[in-house]
Amino acid sequence: MAPLFTVLRDCVFGSFHSMPARKSRAASEKPAGGKSRAQTGENLTGVVADNVKRLRSDLDLSLDKLANLSGVSKAMLSQIEQSRSAPSINVLWKIARALDVPFAALISKRTDAQLQVVRRNEMKILSSQKGGFVSRALFPLDIPRRVEFYELEMSQGCVEKAVAHPPGTAENIVVAEGQIEIEINGQKNLLEQGDSIYFVADQPHVYRNLAKGTSRAYLVMTYAEKRV
Repeated sequence: MAPLFTVLRDCVFGSFHSMPARKSRAASEKPAGGKSRAQTGENLTGVVADNVKRLRSDLDLSLDKLANLSGVSKAMLSQIEQSRSAPSINVLWKIARALDVPFAALISKRTDAQLQVVRRNEMKILSSQKGGFVSRALFPLDIPRRVEFYELEMSQGCVEKAVAHPPGTAENIVVAEGQIEIEINGQKNLLEQGDSIYFVADQPHVYRNLAKGTSRAYLVMTYAEKRV
């Protein structure tokens, strides 16, 4: 089935438009030795390890079974659960899809707070394998949520291929700086500053930075229904 998507141009950009441009963090946060990682001021590997083990146990899945469902090798899953490997964004998505949970369920620390202020230096940052695609969570990672909000930064020439998300997942993206091309089911959509796009993201899609420098966007991720 063809993807459902809408592109909006020349939107009133409000505070996004007035935000000063910032130097890209992609280069400074690129993993040493080319390895991928998920991080903030503290490393997320321990949080991810605990969540993957707990969720896998809740579903009574062996490492072999989760490997078959996710397409992530048993060896890699074992390293993740032992906090010996920090998975890339795409690997986390594959695991989340296999476990049928929102992305945030893998990187969340559970709390009972009714009001939370998330300081910039506390926000969880994840990067692609090569470090050119950086995602910063702009919401409290206490419990899995039906709606998630991210800031995305793409270095010059970056191409990020995203795996299919859980059925019914939708993405709503607005470009704050630069030019980003989003390809869905072979159809390419060029977005410039102030443009936005909505599409159902339960199929593979591609983000490309076509700007001569860093591009920045904001993403609202909505799941079809509330999960664990």
